[in-house]
Amino acid sequence: MMRNVTIKNNLEVTIREAGHEDAQNMINFYNVVGGESDFLSFGAGEFKRDIQDYKEYITATSSEPNSIMLLAAIHSEIIAIATINSSQKERTKHVGTLGIVISQKYTGMGLGKILMNELLEWARQNGITKKISLVTNENNKVAIELYKKLGFEVEGLLKQDNFVNGAYCNTIMMGLLLP
Repeated sequence: MMRNVTIKNNLEVTIREAGHEDAQNMINFYNVVGGESDFLSFGAGEFKRDIQDYKEYITATSSEPNSIMLLAAIHSEIIAIATINSSQKERTKHVGTLGIVISQKYTGMGLGKILMNELLEWARQNGITKKISLVTNENNKVAIELYKKLGFEVEGLLKQDNFVNGAYCNTIMMGLLLP
């Protein structure tokens, strides 16, 4: 799966599935964006993964029929990663956990919505996924509005779940049931 989309400012972005050869660039991307956003579960340089282990993780994830890792890139530079990870256990394999991370330079350009729609469409088609779950910082208002527009509902609140810039923040749990 690979396709090109155009976001604001006429930027052409390639969206494709991640492969094990992307491991180092993905680790590097996460370590940079961790320092750009207070809404992630890790900060700058805190995404510490062994390169070989991460390659194996990407390969294993791509072989799961109910999990996917998408990369968005401009001229081969990763600008976003969008994932749905699912358990392989019979009782919970129908639930996918969604995550999207976009480089700060490219936020507010429509890429988040495009990636959300790609993931949701893939989930509807895979024949396994019946529910998408996600968690987000309660202060991530723009993302929460997007999730609600796409049909996600608030399912719960994890109080003081994160400690960012000297303050505790709540995490909102959201879910979307697929028809």
